[in-house]
Amino acid sequence: MDAVPAPTSLTDVPEPTFVMSEDGFRLATYSWGEEAQPTVLLVHGFASSTRDNWVGTGWVRDLTRAGYRVLALDQRGHGASDKPHDAREYALSALARDVETVLETYLVDTASYVGYSLGARVGWEVARHLGARIERVVLGGVPDGVPLSKLDLAQARAYVREGAAVTDAQTQQYIRLIERVGGNDLEALLAIAAGLRASGAADPDPATAPTQPVLIATGSRDAILEGSKALADACPAGRFVEIPDRHHFNAPGSRDFRGAARAFLAG
Repeated sequence: MDAVPAPTSLTDVPEPTFVMSEDGFRLATYSWGEEAQPTVLLVHGFASSTRDNWVGTGWVRDLTRAGYRVLALDQRGHGASDKPHDAREYALSALARDVETVLETYLVDTASYVGYSLGARVGWEVARHLGARIERVVLGGVPDGVPLSKLDLAQARAYVREGAAVTDAQTQQYIRLIERVGGNDLEALLAIAAGLRASGAADPDPATAPTQPVLIATGSRDAILEGSKALADACPAGRFVEIPDRHHFNAPGSRDFRGAARAFLAG
């Protein structure tokens, strides 16, 4: 791990500290607060970044003021992290191992986890496999089923490589999301979507669900609302919060969501 940069304002993103994944990719990580404080790890959604998902929306500010040490990473394929173009590098298991690598590198024994969308789907796996090391879990906009399965990959590839028109409405939404964040690598993001399809679904089965206290929060206007509720019901210590008047792409900025997460993390 590179030297930790000097702290900055809570509305700024510090220069990343790079951590090496076990398969050789650089992962950009960020830290706020003091090591002695309880740690919350933030993991962003598809086509987003630490800056876009957590800093600009007030999460880092609110959690730091509440007394937490905050860690965050740009998932592989995003932000300042490496962006391979091979779909095989984006298995869900690899994304979950990246989270474990960050915790190991920062010498974090226990932490709470907050993830949104893709970061929430990764969090479902992290919570299941790391057990008591992840004390409390907040999963925003977590999809049941296979992540990004409604993205028409053929249309998206034709758009990226040939400028072809996109006629599928949900794929149009994803394209707008991808292009909204500067610096996105479109080929890497398509590889992520393809790689995740081989990783299986989040199964709302109490026998395989995370056993820690889990808060699942999804926007009232999000198409995955009912699937998120089913996942919350499957968790032995699960709770569900509906984020009022929010859809999938604007829920991270909700004050209600932030407040519910802070109250839940406080236990």
